Amino acid sequence: MSFSRRAEITASILERTGIDETMIDRLVRSFYERVRADELLAPIFQERIEDWEPHLQRMCDFWSSVALWSGRYHGQPMQKHLGLPVDFRHFDRWLELFEHTAKALCPPAAAAHFIERARRIAQSLELGIAAQEGVVLAPGERLRRAAQAPARS
Repeated sequence: MSFSRRAEITASILERTGIDETMIDRLVRSFYERVRADELLAPIFQERIEDWEPHLQRMCDFWSSVALWSGRYHGQPMQKHLGLPVDFRHFDRWLELFEHTAKALCPPAAAAHFIERARRIAQSLELGIAAQEGVVLAPGERLRRAAQAPARS
């Protein structure tokens, strides 16, 4: 995609939602503050992240690319998540915290924009992790670990 086309898309999103880099930074930092205090999610992150500032900056780049089409993020999110000891409970909790944070900090149009993308990201990661483990999820089926009862959405 050309730089000028990307700039047009970013400007359109900014105009429609009010999302800018400052809002993204505030959302990411507030969200991860909640994650770090969460009983279910905190241990997953604590085992893998020693220095939080580089992670937060990378997540700001990621959300800038996802929400504004800025092109700032150049990583492979699926690769980073494969092998994590997570299942549907973790994805649901992640989304719950993200949605609460977005709704608390952002105007409604911006919150809706972020949340719609977060839901697609969570679904994609859950499907990708399941596939990596040799599990094909049927429509409505969720990734679960062997010790848990079946879950349907």
